[in-house]
Amino acid sequence: MKIAIMGYSGGGKSTLAPKLGEKYGLPVLHMDSVHFLPNWVEKEREQEQRELAEFLDSHEGWVIDGNYSKVEQERRLREADRIIILELNRFVCLWRVLKRWRFHRGRVRPDMAEGCPEKVDGEFIRWVLHDGRTKDKKQAFDRWERQYPEKVLRIRSVKQQKDFLRRLEEEQ
Repeated sequence: MKIAIMGYSGGGKSTLAPKLGEKYGLPVLHMDSVHFLPNWVEKEREQEQRELAEFLDSHEGWVIDGNYSKVEQERRLREADRIIILELNRFVCLWRVLKRWRFHRGRVRPDMAEGCPEKVDGEFIRWVLHDGRTKDKKQAFDRWERQYPEKVLRIRSVKQQKDFLRRLEEEQ
């Protein structure tokens, strides 16, 4: 099984990925841990492409969380058996980001690249509330659903997310 988890910052991608990985015995790749070097310096695009392609080539199944449209996104979506898109309300996402920051403040989360401690600043808050929710991103979500209707699951509320997790836990 191959699962791609996409969506807005703070929507729960990095929380859902290990749950699915554990449930189905799949390796989990957090795009944030591949995408950045210490101090948030972006890697060269070729290196990112190489690392992700290597991961995809070396695993029969996987769970990958993260958007990163320029890093093998089309391949991830094409190969995925399930595409989960988390589109929760911007204020729910902000609340989760702040809660995550409070818990991990000054430390590196397990799903982040080494040397990238959890932080929240005005730029990131703006990203969560506005800049990360562009018309283009919404159109991409719509396009993926049209392109892969049989494998896209869109979760747009906390209730839908909780119901999905409950069903996942009940599943044998």
